[in-house]
Amino acid sequence: MTNNKIALVTGGSRGLGRDMAINLAVKGLDVVLTYHSNEEAAKEVIKEIEGKGQKGVALQLDVTDLSSYDSFISSLIGSLEENFDTDKIDYLINNGGFIYYIPYGEATRDQFDDLLNVHFKGPFFLTQLLLGNMNDNGGLVNISTGLARFTTPGFATYAAMKGAMETLTKYQAKELGQRGIRSNIVAPGPIETDVMGGAVRDNKEMNQHLASQTALGRVGLPDDIGSVVAFLCTDDAKWINGERIEISGGSNL
Repeated sequence: MTNNKIALVTGGSRGLGRDMAINLAVKGLDVVLTYHSNEEAAKEVIKEIEGKGQKGVALQLDVTDLSSYDSFISSLIGSLEENFDTDKIDYLINNGGFIYYIPYGEATRDQFDDLLNVHFKGPFFLTQLLLGNMNDNGGLVNISTGLARFTTPGFATYAAMKGAMETLTKYQAKELGQRGIRSNIVAPGPIETDVMGGAVRDNKEMNQHLASQTALGRVGLPDDIGSVVAFLCTDDAKWINGERIEISGGSNL
């Protein structure tokens, strides 16, 4: 049986999830990551994890398809037994997701359901289903957004789902605390990734505007986030529970 702790990162093939997975390996954790469609990108992340001296496994998962969760968990257990000689993980990072820019008055039911499934309903039930395959004294890391604290028109639907996750995180911390399982949520500010077609990264005017609203004078990068998530999955963070930690460089203070 592996002596290392094992973390599962949804959406770990790109963007923030990729950096989380690599930073977890830096901290000495083995990593199982999920990818939606880009298996090659996932394999590249696994190579980086192995380059840090840790084991890595990539599994396909569409977080929005809740009907696939039972088969995913069967695949996960089989992979854990084959690669790690265990059927349990220690940490779950509910990272997978996407963003729509939708003015409130124009949001459709389909867009609402898409964001509901990926940002709240999915993490709610995936976590619930995995509880039997989580070791005691591990942890959950959920992902919110600075947009749940301040308002930017066009993100009401997305931010509302993240607000729900912030409330759920507190309840998880309370109800799972008897097993020593901690639950925390991190809230990135604007980040240079390929989200929304890379708008923050590639639109110079938007980038400069968001930087001007940030106390540290720039927008975030993926490696600003991954190291904090990895820290929360170590014994150094053993007394942090039920907390919302914003990682935004001081956005909209």
